[in-house]
Amino acid sequence: MADLVVRRLLIDLETPFARHWCGGDAFRSAFFNALSMSFPVGEQFFIDAVRNGFKALPADRQERFRAEVQGFVGQEATHRRIHGLFNNQLEKQGLVNAWGPRAQKRLKLLEGVDPRHWLGITAANEHFTAIFAEWMLKNHDLLDGCDARLKTLWLWHSAEEAEHKCTAFDLYQALGGSHAWRITWMRRVTFIFLSEALRQTINNLRRDGTLWKWRTWKSGASFLFGRRGLLRQSYQPWREYFRDDFHPNQRVSDLSQRWLAENVGQYTPVGAG
Repeated sequence: MADLVVRRLLIDLETPFARHWCGGDAFRSAFFNALSMSFPVGEQFFIDAVRNGFKALPADRQERFRAEVQGFVGQEATHRRIHGLFNNQLEKQGLVNAWGPRAQKRLKLLEGVDPRHWLGITAANEHFTAIFAEWMLKNHDLLDGCDARLKTLWLWHSAEEAEHKCTAFDLYQALGGSHAWRITWMRRVTFIFLSEALRQTINNLRRDGTLWKWRTWKSGASFLFGRRGLLRQSYQPWREYFRDDFHPNQRVSDLSQRWLAENVGQYTPVGAG
């Protein structure tokens, strides 16, 4: 099982940052802002899903997962808090978070549903975030020129997402979750995640006044579909999730641990001396 360390990020998010904080690029700033807007609601759902899945295990099987579940909850709670601070700055800039409330409304439909479905949804989302994390850590130079605080924020978040990519998946399997439902939830999550990310990005650009500028969408096309584009490089690892024998650990990388080792001054383990 994974040894998940809960870390407190040592950056200041009380001081405002520029509207186009991502190297002056309107599209990239709007896209990352959109993702952050979804995180507080999403992270809380993932926490609840993993906690409830853990409780649903027979007592004699809980010990195997106990430490990892505690680490997962701690990491996700920290992500929820730090992105809440980030989102507060976006609100002061005049951006409106529509994704979060829509997600909250959809998730209410899952109240009382078998915890395996919660875990299936979480595992699918965690695969998305693991893919994105790997891409971010591999292409970290694309954040050169960004506000240094925010580059650290996104790479730290990526490193921890890569660390706990197996937790929800393993709990789903341990509770006897079926391959058919795992695939069904990935298809649904894919549609919802991509459509909501695009919808919120467009909303951010509209409020920013850059929606109809040619350079905005030229940048967007390169960022998503270019040689090192996010969607272009993510398609193959996304497809892997549909294999019968898939497991998140099949994609081995040292990028997460390398970033954490090289940036120890940017965070402190919670509970350390």
